[in-house]
Amino acid sequence: MTTSPDPVPFTTPDPKDVADSRIADFARHAGLDGTDYAALHHWSVTDLEGFWRAVWEYFDIDADTPYEQVLAEDTMPGARWFTGATLNYTHHALRNLPDDQSAVIALDETCAAYELTGSQLRVQVASVAATLRDLGVRRGDRVVGYLPNTPHAIVAFLAAASLGAVWSVCGQDYAPTAAADRFAQLEPTVLVATDGYLFNGTTHDRRAAALELAGALPTLKATLLVDHVGLPWPSHDHPSLVVPWEDASTRSEELTCAPVPFDHPLWVVFSSGTTGLPKGIVHGHGGVLLEHLKTLGLHSDLGPGDRLLWYTTTHWMMWNLIASTLLTGATTCTYDGSPAPLAQPDILWKLASRHRVTVFGTSPQYLLGMAKFGINPAVHDLSSVRLVGCTGSALPASAHPWVRDHVGEGVLLASTSGGTDIVSGFAGSAPNTPIWAGELSAPNLGVALAAYDTAGLPVTDQVGELVVTRPMPSMPLYFWNDPDGTRYHDAYFTAYPGIWRHGDWITRTRHGSVIVHGRSDSTLNRNGVRLGSADIHDIVERLPEITEALVIGAEEPDGGHWMPLFVTLTAGAVLDDDLRTQIKDAIRSGVSPRHVPDEILEVPGIPHTRTGKKLEVPVKRLLQGAQVEAVVNPAAVDAPDLIDYYARLGTERRARNQTPDAV
Repeated sequence: MTTSPDPVPFTTPDPKDVADSRIADFARHAGLDGTDYAALHHWSVTDLEGFWRAVWEYFDIDADTPYEQVLAEDTMPGARWFTGATLNYTHHALRNLPDDQSAVIALDETCAAYELTGSQLRVQVASVAATLRDLGVRRGDRVVGYLPNTPHAIVAFLAAASLGAVWSVCGQDYAPTAAADRFAQLEPTVLVATDGYLFNGTTHDRRAAALELAGALPTLKATLLVDHVGLPWPSHDHPSLVVPWEDASTRSEELTCAPVPFDHPLWVVFSSGTTGLPKGIVHGHGGVLLEHLKTLGLHSDLGPGDRLLWYTTTHWMMWNLIASTLLTGATTCTYDGSPAPLAQPDILWKLASRHRVTVFGTSPQYLLGMAKFGINPAVHDLSSVRLVGCTGSALPASAHPWVRDHVGEGVLLASTSGGTDIVSGFAGSAPNTPIWAGELSAPNLGVALAAYDTAGLPVTDQVGELVVTRPMPSMPLYFWNDPDGTRYHDAYFTAYPGIWRHGDWITRTRHGSVIVHGRSDSTLNRNGVRLGSADIHDIVERLPEITEALVIGAEEPDGGHWMPLFVTLTAGAVLDDDLRTQIKDAIRSGVSPRHVPDEILEVPGIPHTRTGKKLEVPVKRLLQGAQVEAVVNPAAVDAPDLIDYYARLGTERRARNQTPDAV
């Protein structure tokens, strides 16, 4: 049996760029070869203590109390990192920012902009921290934000963290009840809320929603009201003490950052909440600090002089990473608005050009949309952009030549895959890794990543479960309101005791890369052959007539297997026999003949979580007959009416086939 040759990388690292990169400098600091990523990664997962000690030293972590041991318990769950150390995230976020240079650039879809220098940011954080302290916020109390992606969110977060308070935030596209589902669990002391946000040419008034949310949080002592879009706040009917942001952020105060233990809670991020009350996932000051310095400083090569613009909402984990950009001394850009407003769909590229962005971040759907609708970012001067980061779903191979041809020949397209659970990445690329189109270059440093088969054994060049076999500092401290750790344990550690199972299908290739196939609980299985849904989505969404696709593999009571493909079409396209044949041929030749769908159906839309992930499993269960309330919380869906649509679709199909409803 002959072995096929390894694929040729789409790009290989330039030796000079590698030599000048921070990851190579870090490797040299550790006594290793900066050009050999595989050797560096091997060391990072076989000598966890040595690797994370080196990260601590390289980034000059300023601990108020030194650590006693890097890793006191090498177990999952339950690993204990840098025991005895006390420090503060906010101190590290502000310490490397030049007084007179931009720290945060506030952008929006009108092209308006303003900047906060390092000095101005420190002044605002000190002022808001003093206000929170005066309002009774103490270490361990919760401060929550109902905010769009603006500098107010970063300032409020850093102010809360400086006190040792715990931060949580969600965007204002969440209804007040959906926001309360998250925040009420935390019993917050203070709420920070804006008057509204911008999206696709419309100013969305959220004053009533913000006050309704405040009324749903009985533990509040005060609400800070932000004037963001210029709508006056009502002067009565406030459910708690109110403080204008202007007053809270313009005091003359000295910033003091409270030293807290390494594993003191920094923030609570929430699961999507599609199948029940959202789970609060708690991460610590020290774990986030080290993980984000590694990810941003080494993998993305961010540092002083860089500018990052990554489109995100505040309830997606990428917001946490754009805030952490400050840790590296780089400038971070916030953006309020649609990523592609109808009036100016290339707005983000225009802003990247105008503000000399060096790292541009987005999603695969955004890049595919740009290509499909003929947007050419290169009409703008993008010579400052050296890296386009991409995450949120699997990145198709076709995106790589498009970025080369329409963004810049020397621009690297770096796909990454991770999760809110670790608020970072499992796999991605680095300045010293090749990039293969449609693949992630390698597991990230410090991530002992493997693909496990059904017997719990690691496999190469085969689809398997994504697992992490050794602990990471940014793994959750715990879930909120989970005192005995049962929910946390059940979420990740039941399939393989002591091993983190993330719930994705991946392939570890023999040339070292990682291919993500989609969620393992939505895997397609035809005649015993497993395939991730992302492989089909990639092929189908390349067709110019298709805007988005969703494939489902639904087991039926009679033992059969129904695999429909749902598609949304571009304007003017018709799902006729010719297009159906074209879709089937594309799947047959580009994926496999076994995975040609049973039916291809045009639908009005594909439902997503509010962070943009397709709702594959809930749609599958609705089609199988499960009740809406048993599988999905409509408030956690970007288009709740689509949930009813798919439920009706399932009911109609079962009526035709006389199939009973699922329980």
